[in-house]
Amino acid sequence: MPTIVIPLYEGVTHLDFTGPHQVLSRAPGAQVIVASMGGRDMTCDGLSFTGLADLTAIEGCDMICVPGGLGATTAMLDEAFMAQIRRLGSGATYVTSVCTGSLILAAAGFLTGKRAACHWAWRELLVPFGAIVDEGRVVRDGNIITGGGVTAGIDFAFVVLAELAGEAYAQAVQLGLEYAPQPPFDAGRPETAPPHVVAAYNRQMGALGVQRMADAQEAARRLQPA
Repeated sequence: MPTIVIPLYEGVTHLDFTGPHQVLSRAPGAQVIVASMGGRDMTCDGLSFTGLADLTAIEGCDMICVPGGLGATTAMLDEAFMAQIRRLGSGATYVTSVCTGSLILAAAGFLTGKRAACHWAWRELLVPFGAIVDEGRVVRDGNIITGGGVTAGIDFAFVVLAELAGEAYAQAVQLGLEYAPQPPFDAGRPETAPPHVVAAYNRQMGALGVQRMADAQEAARRLQPA
């Protein structure tokens, strides 16, 4: 009966964890624990999540799944939070993430020399940590499984579910959830989105990119031996 821990922090994107949670909660006998520091409530894009477990009180887990969000690079500088990520990840069979959650895994020291996925707009922030950027939607390197941006978390979750319960079981869950995406626009990746859409997104994220790079470089510096 696998224990799966999903740690939340301020600024997390809720689909990064609610999508995988919906799938992974169907794993036979799985205990999926959504936690935060001190068990405090989290509000994500206007949705409030309550009744969370205290991350510091969880003794261990079989799998840790770190979601991403605009607060990811701030979270990686929170030493108390990162201590819990390192503690739980070091004892887990699977160390996983969705979207920019891989930046948190990298800052915890789990991705050095490992291939990893991330949201396309932020994947280069993996480089200061010695991770190998992989543009795949779901990437596996040993016991590290990472998903790309936001919605890739659902694909990621089915990969993990097949690992835990077999492909036939995972396919049955996929059928039950009617997961057969047909997006109305082919604009989900910069390679296929219209250039003016990509340019508008990059302008919107411009100032944030500078701060996030600074946060990543500081977190990478902290990983270096004193």
